[in-house]
Amino acid sequence: MTLDALPRRALYQDVADALRQRIFAGQLNPGDWLDESRLTQDLGISRTPLREAIKLLATEGLVTMKLRRGAYVTETSTQDLRDVYHLLALLEADAAATVAQHATAAELASLQTLHDQLARASHDREAFFRLNEAFHTRVLAIANNRWRDQLVADLRKVMKLNRHHSLLRSGRLLESLAEHQAIMEALMARNPNQATRAVHTHFANGLRAAQPAVAASDPALAA
Repeated sequence: MTLDALPRRALYQDVADALRQRIFAGQLNPGDWLDESRLTQDLGISRTPLREAIKLLATEGLVTMKLRRGAYVTETSTQDLRDVYHLLALLEADAAATVAQHATAAELASLQTLHDQLARASHDREAFFRLNEAFHTRVLAIANNRWRDQLVADLRKVMKLNRHHSLLRSGRLLESLAEHQAIMEALMARNPNQATRAVHTHFANGLRAAQPAVAASDPALAA
């Protein structure tokens, strides 16, 4: 098969990327109506690729379709956040345990490099977001389970709807950095049980920051 014969990326996928970026950047906020007329003008496209893109984002949980009212950026309920954080903690703790047991020295060194970069970015929220995601993604890549990776990717898209709010809480960014340090120490010690506990603590505290009242009232979420 030649390069010319390879399937090309569909326009609606590029449109979906553009809408995701607007959602994650806070240009489109939870509860906002997706105005098709304005978006087609802004993006210079017809309604067909826009509607296909919206359908894709709906399957990812980023957009909610309302009968006879159109599409809206998803608003995450208290229960939504609890469920997403619960599943992410389970999946990423399992990945961290695998890394603690099986990662090579070079793979652990790559994680240490990312953690060091994260520490240096503690004064820059956007850089911290980016490096935080890179660290978690690298742990998953080393653990090497593509089915888990897909589940985590979908869940993290929903979590991103609230991530700015969670890290904007006073002191939360430095708390998150300390939690990453605990995860890193467990991985370097090759202690899967310690790594599992550190990841569960990280996500429990993240949920507290996103929804303080919910986590405080739930003993199961205590670190």
